[in-house]
Amino acid sequence: MIYPKQNSALFGLFKWYVKRIVSWNFDKIIFDEISLDPSKSILLIANHFSFWDSLILFCVNERLFKKKAYVMVLEETMRKDRFLKYGRAFSVGKKPKDIIESLNYAAGLLNEPGNVVLMFPQGKLYSNFVEYIHFEKGVLNIIQKAKPDVLLVFAATFVQYFKHKKPTATVYLKQETVNYADKTINDLQQAYQQHYTASKLLQTEIDIEQ
Repeated sequence: MIYPKQNSALFGLFKWYVKRIVSWNFDKIIFDEISLDPSKSILLIANHFSFWDSLILFCVNERLFKKKAYVMVLEETMRKDRFLKYGRAFSVGKKPKDIIESLNYAAGLLNEPGNVVLMFPQGKLYSNFVEYIHFEKGVLNIIQKAKPDVLLVFAATFVQYFKHKKPTATVYLKQETVNYADKTINDLQQAYQQHYTASKLLQTEIDIEQ
């Protein structure tokens, strides 16, 4: 497993770079202004459709959650982009031992109230407009290992150009009131699916002239 490297100077450079390339490449980022208990950590569950996913949600965290953001990334991606470890990314491998180590690490991060952990339970990239979301089992394992008061937040992100040269990223956020530690992965997947489907419908109803 590849762990994050704590270096304030390099993290500052990473944060500057992320904000700069997002502002260069997007017209704007729109997200729900949900109110959360600042004394609790956040497990942020999101759809995975592009290189931009984690960078968009990094910017949302900077403006809304304002916590130390960590993200689980495939080990092969971390090995290709070694600078990611300075942006609080940590790896998950394919071997069972590596997976367990990564899941335990994520759960440990959630025991600190100042942290938010971003996870993409789909496990790989899918189209931004797929109808159905499939979850791998690891996310439920994290919930079961973390403290029961961790806040579970669903994020459904969609990118469209509308009338601009640059696309708009719209992030639909929802705090889930159920913990799911005593539920199945299918229960969690269905709950996220409901949020994703409702968000996708809202996305088609946006007034492009605004």
